[in-house]
Amino acid sequence: MEDVQSAHNTKEKAIKSEAIHCPNTDTVRFAIYPDGLDGPRIIARIRDRTLQERFGAHDNEASLIQACQAYFDQIEAKALEHYVATPTLPVVLALADFSSPCALADAFCG
Repeated sequence: MEDVQSAHNTKEKAIKSEAIHCPNTDTVRFAIYPDGLDGPRIIARIRDRTLQERFGAHDNEASLIQACQAYFDQIEAKALEHYVATPTLPVVLALADFSSPCALADAFCG
């Protein structure tokens, strides 16, 4: 049973962290599964600028995809949050989605 569970977890992680750079929209596209892999597959996007400024990616496809994969837990959590709040709208994450309220206050008041 452990081997089957381990294989399932490895497969799930590989599928969930898959990312594709879309240069025509300056985003990286990835899938989220709100109900697990047996549920619907939702396509979400994160802006290149967000990956560069928040997650340290360079301005090239390999680096953008690598940053998306490396920080996928945070990115996926935010995408799921957006999807649950507004399931009929596209999920496109931007820099502001990862800013804390304190950081925003400092930017406007500092």
